[in-house]
Amino acid sequence: MTQSEFARQGTITPAMERCAASEGLPAEIIRQGLAAGTMVITQNLKHTFISPLAIGKGLKTKVNANVGTSKDHTNVEEELEKVRVAIKAGADTIMDLSTGPAIDETRKRVMKVSTVPVGTVPIYQAAIEMPEKRKRSMVEMTADDLFEVIERHGEDGVDFITVHCGVTRDSVGKIKREGRLLGVVSRGGAILVEWMEYNKKENPLYEHYDRLLEIAKAYDLTLSLGDGLRPGCLADATDRGQIQELILLGELTERAWTKGVQVMIEGPGHVPLDQIEANVLLQKRLCHGAPFYVLGPLVTDIAPGYDHITGAIGGAIAARAGADFLCYVTPSEHLRLPTVDDVREGVIASRIAGHAADIARGLKGAMDLDCRMAKARKALDWKAQIDLSIDPERARKLRESRMPKESDVCTMCGELCAIKKVAKFL
Repeated sequence: MTQSEFARQGTITPAMERCAASEGLPAEIIRQGLAAGTMVITQNLKHTFISPLAIGKGLKTKVNANVGTSKDHTNVEEELEKVRVAIKAGADTIMDLSTGPAIDETRKRVMKVSTVPVGTVPIYQAAIEMPEKRKRSMVEMTADDLFEVIERHGEDGVDFITVHCGVTRDSVGKIKREGRLLGVVSRGGAILVEWMEYNKKENPLYEHYDRLLEIAKAYDLTLSLGDGLRPGCLADATDRGQIQELILLGELTERAWTKGVQVMIEGPGHVPLDQIEANVLLQKRLCHGAPFYVLGPLVTDIAPGYDHITGAIGGAIAARAGADFLCYVTPSEHLRLPTVDDVREGVIASRIAGHAADIARGLKGAMDLDCRMAKARKALDWKAQIDLSIDPERARKLRESRMPKESDVCTMCGELCAIKKVAKFL
């Protein structure tokens, strides 16, 4: 049985208890969330050496970090180091988006190194393997080819997969009729658009959705219903194609629930500040409260090199409005495969966004560390300030670069330190 099925029959599982302990909540709250579909637990039945992770309504905002090789840059050891650095920086999950050689081997090594749940996008591998292994063009891929790869990922223990089931001939047609400035920017979405145009057939992930559910249920594999028609620029946000896809994903969510399959929904990439809350509310309404997994959202298109910042701004607003899971954005977004340092910066930026949102949502205990930080600052306790910071390594480095360790002030104010001056009065 899946976690969803156990929850609906009233059973609290060990995974639910572990997630409850991590969240500081009663296990019954987790069970109720799973039963209602407003929470998921990402843990494949075969992936037993990691801790289960709960994502959803009323829980701490979670952060995902993407890693993976590309055809132009294949260094598996570097990707494994990214996994380690991301987890050390506080990432809750890892997604392996490898498109370079030896994808199966890379995925298995990533899963061996990762101590947190791992997600993948199987259609990448299915498309790449067509010319390499099957000696056919990508557009000649069959449903069997695609589902064989999905089954392989489930068998390897992958905890959640992105599947672009809402990219259909109808939803793509709406984009064509309305027009877009930037078309389709999702790799998975673009693969399916090209496939459908060439074959004049429906998306196999949509047409054979029940087959997908059978695989997911067998492994308790969480489906992350992908935003293959997400806006790739602000001008395309909240258009007909995006909303039509979201409507379809809401319908598919209910079908998954009836089979005991866990579901979360992926959300838009580039969204103006004033549309973010509306996008979250739409997703929650149309998808019946299923957990929302957002990329960013990025709030401007003109910040290459700083998109971890544009993504953190959008992520904080989205999480405050009810998004549950933030996919990090690194400084390299739109420019190159991220480096190890980029990965670390991306995770920290998204964690700041999620933490700020948790405070604004009034999540129990969310502000405890901030209050402890305030007390440490009042006491001019620099060690405690550094230890309590979201990135102690960076805080320590900056502090020690300009000030002797024994000093009780910093080089910004020195002896004019406001806290020091009023300590005897306040």
